[in-house]
Amino acid sequence: MESPIHLLRALFEQLGLEGTEIAINDFINSHCPLAGNIELHKADFWSASQASFLQQVKNEDADWAGIVDQLDALLR
Repeated sequence: MESPIHLLRALFEQLGLEGTEIAINDFINSHCPLAGNIELHKADFWSASQASFLQQVKNEDADWAGIVDQLDALLR
C-alpha cells in the first residue's frame, strides 16, 4: 500500500482546523463514532466549504483521497 501524499495534519490545516496531534485527537474523539450510513462529507460538524472540499476530493479521486479515507476510518 502506498503512503498517502498528504498527512492528516495537512488535511486538517486544509480544512481550516488546527493540525496538532492533540487537536486532531480531540476532534476525532469529539465526533466519533460517525454512523455508518452517513457519508463523511455529509456529517453535521463540517462547514459548507469543508463539506464541499471533502466531497470534491472523493468525487475526483484527488491526491487528498487517501488521507480523507483515513480520516473517515478514524471517525467510524
